Amino acid sequence: MNDQAEMLRKIVHMKKDEQNDDSSGFDNKQARVITITSGKGGVGKTNVTVNLALALSKKGLKVVILDVDFGLANIDVLFGIVPKYSLLDLIHDEKSIFEVLTDGPENIKFLSGGSGVEELIHLDRKKLKKFVSNISLLDSMFDVILIDTGAGLSQNVMSFVLAADEVILVTTPEPTAITDAYALVKMISRRDHKKAIQVLVNRAETRKEAEDVANKLCVVSEKFLSLKLFKIGYILYDENVRKSVKMQKPFSLYNPRCTATKNVLEIADKLFSQPDSKIGSGAKSYISKLLSFFGV
Repeated sequence: MNDQAEMLRKIVHMKKDEQNDDSSGFDNKQARVITITSGKGGVGKTNVTVNLALALSKKGLKVVILDVDFGLANIDVLFGIVPKYSLLDLIHDEKSIFEVLTDGPENIKFLSGGSGVEELIHLDRKKLKKFVSNISLLDSMFDVILIDTGAGLSQNVMSFVLAADEVILVTTPEPTAITDAYALVKMISRRDHKKAIQVLVNRAETRKEAEDVANKLCVVSEKFLSLKLFKIGYILYDENVRKSVKMQKPFSLYNPRCTATKNVLEIADKLFSQPDSKIGSGAKSYISKLLSFFGV
């Protein structure tokens, strides 16, 4: 295991002229990697991811979604698109990152990960080197990489969260959702006390309810964990969301003028109005951290 970890470090940090030829001709631009997660399922995390991607695309940003929910990967379901390839094809079938990405609406691209990430721990040096080189190309292709994780407190979810520079934590006003969100924050704080976590309250009945939930999480986290959370915004309950899911069409496309769409546009604006909001550590850095958490 130690030998493989050392091999990964050499691959990730190798000089540009030693990288796979596929990476030639690209600059050193680094994408902003944002992991979107939740303490429990059923809070609308994937719906948030899809519509946030659309909102960022409308701002002129190039966006890709990596769906890494091991059990319930469903970005494709919300888009109503059946992808031809997944991360497994990138790992095992000699496909390039250009071939495995699926076209979504509004110039968005997405990639279904599924069990592909777990396969990485079994790769030999040649395949691992090629994989890292392929993932690194995302930095040149995109401005923003959204990582849609599974829900809950599993080690897999924690690995995707801890590898990210930025985390958006989605919760709802339901007591169980708030409790599980705090449990996730508590686990993160034990491993990374400086992790930037932004709270997004989904399906709130009113703005006041959303702010109360976010404030509650922020207060208890700072008081008991000494970890400062940030409030990124909220999405109010909107019947258009339920209808859009049935139609397999993101709510911001189903009804561009509905309340939920306006809310997610406000969140996108806030994400990119902060100081250094366009600075990211990039896909290569993210994947190297992630693989180290998987013991590769």
